[in-house]
Amino acid sequence: MRHVAVIDYGMGNLRSVSKALEAVAENTAVHVTADPKQILNASHVVFPGVGAIRDCVAELTRLGLDDVIREAAQTKPFLGICLGMQALLSHSEENGGVTSLSIIPGQVRQFDTQRIRTENDFKVPHMGWNEVQQSGSHPLWQSIDDASRFYFVHSYFVDPEQASVTAATSQYQHTFTAALSQDNIFAAQFHPEKSQSAGLQLLKNFLNWDGQS
Repeated sequence: MRHVAVIDYGMGNLRSVSKALEAVAENTAVHVTADPKQILNASHVVFPGVGAIRDCVAELTRLGLDDVIREAAQTKPFLGICLGMQALLSHSEENGGVTSLSIIPGQVRQFDTQRIRTENDFKVPHMGWNEVQQSGSHPLWQSIDDASRFYFVHSYFVDPEQASVTAATSQYQHTFTAALSQDNIFAAQFHPEKSQSAGLQLLKNFLNWDGQS
């Protein structure tokens, strides 16, 4: 039996993520946990998150999970979701500037909040359904049509140093990176657990992923 660890540091849609994983899991046990041993012994690791990056990094450090995440992200299939994606980068503009986990080189930048807000303009946060354009093939895109719609809630977006790690883009104010892929890491700005059939398929693909192919 496979074991997937959903990292619990007090800042994530833990119940909705775990329930979505359980819905697509076959021969897989889902554990919501802050136990470093359980995380590092899992076959797959999910790093969710909502809220502010400063609080996220502070809690990870306080719980000793920052280094656990760095190790897990090097050794097993690893999925970052929303804030869990942003925390993988080097630095965020949020909260006046925060140094993050520096697993994937790049910056997290804020959408333009000063735009004239008309009925047809792009308000911040970016909230709701949006098309996701896949940037090439990846095992997690299996059986998911290009330009499928996923659910977003965010005011910041990732800007990786290397364009090659962009696994998908979306449009809001401008083109932004909606998903990242680096070795055994896949990360999504959108919430697959809230994205109905396409999101559930992505989670199913993740559980079937060996992190290499």
